[in-house]
Amino acid sequence: MLTQIQNYFTFETIYLWATFGILPFWLMIIFIPNLRITQILVNSIIIPLILGTTYGYLLYQTLLLDENYILESFNLYIGIDNLYVLFSNESFLLIFWLHFLALSIFLGSWVSRNAIKYNMPRSVVFFPIIIIYLTGPIGLVIYWIVRVFYAKKLGLHD
Repeated sequence: MLTQIQNYFTFETIYLWATFGILPFWLMIIFIPNLRITQILVNSIIIPLILGTTYGYLLYQTLLLDENYILESFNLYIGIDNLYVLFSNESFLLIFWLHFLALSIFLGSWVSRNAIKYNMPRSVVFFPIIIIYLTGPIGLVIYWIVRVFYAKKLGLHD
């Protein structure tokens, strides 16, 4: 049975499940942020646990493949060429993608809750949340600028 599970959860399958599986949660953040179901599913530990468990599984699989990339991965801090070499490995590219998905959904959730806190209309927050989904940090900058003008509050911590 474990072999069947391992055969099913290929890197491609994990990529597709993670990429398309996160979309309903983004739609909840964008269109129904105030509903209880959004609060339970998106603003809780559920999504990070799923993505974190998948992240751990991929690291485990990489170790099983006996690749030296785990120890060599720290070379990415030396130069951009080492980053390129690291991302040429399919498992680490997928691990990075899960990392990005987890952080961007966390950021989108925070922006949505923060906008509710400052009574910002969804139409104002819609664009920054879409940009967070696509690029992450750029959407945060756009949201922060909008929040400063809309909420009339220049807070650097929250």
